[in-house]
Amino acid sequence: MARGETDIEIQPLTEQQQFREAVELQKTIWGFDEIELLPVRLFVVASKVGGHAFGAYHNGRMVAFCLAIPGLKPGGPDSKVSKAYLHSHMLGVLPAYRDKGIGRRLKLRQREDAVARGIDLIEWTFDPLEIKNAYFNMERLGAIVRRYVRNQYGTTTSHLHGGLPTDRCIAEWWVNSARVVSIVNGQASTRPVVVERIEVPEIRRDDLSRVRAVQAEIANRFEGAFASGLAVVGVERAAGSGTYLLAEWPQ
Repeated sequence: MARGETDIEIQPLTEQQQFREAVELQKTIWGFDEIELLPVRLFVVASKVGGHAFGAYHNGRMVAFCLAIPGLKPGGPDSKVSKAYLHSHMLGVLPAYRDKGIGRRLKLRQREDAVARGIDLIEWTFDPLEIKNAYFNMERLGAIVRRYVRNQYGTTTSHLHGGLPTDRCIAEWWVNSARVVSIVNGQASTRPVVVERIEVPEIRRDDLSRVRAVQAEIANRFEGAFASGLAVVGVERAAGSGTYLLAEWPQ
């Protein structure tokens, strides 16, 4: 366990008071207006119908949380049988507690719960312009990406979204795969041959016209790559930019 993590305790959230604490954290982390907050009722329902919620505590205070809801999707191209998975809808860490490994511990706790229940897929969305987060998803967790959604949540009130379209990549975390097992255990994982690279520059979020132009450009490139059967399998970081690495992936 990394330095700075040892005094953080991860707990399942099951009580009304814990859910209320998670709602308050949303206000601090994202700055949402009341109408856009995930309410206590959603935490209650999620925890009772196959989802889960976990909190990270420091000295009895919740400093981070995550919430997942159950989902169903077709089991295969020609299958009429639905496949159960978890959609990890929200994970947030207070600013003072970031870069301490807490987010990864919450994700690994989600994986532990999924494996124990025989669920092999967890999905979530992330902003492709946030290279640090993308690197975490691909390189530290072993997720892949095969879908891009334009303006997934519409325009929100969060200061983190800056009034921009909420374009999102869909991370697929196949929690029992050899790739994921190797990566979460800190072992080397063989990466497929990279056949395409999509570079994303770091952009000031207040330069709205520039951000929208970059969003449109990479949206077209991601959608074209995914339509041809490619998947994001890695991310490289450099000063001032990041690069998504795409390879052929079984459909």
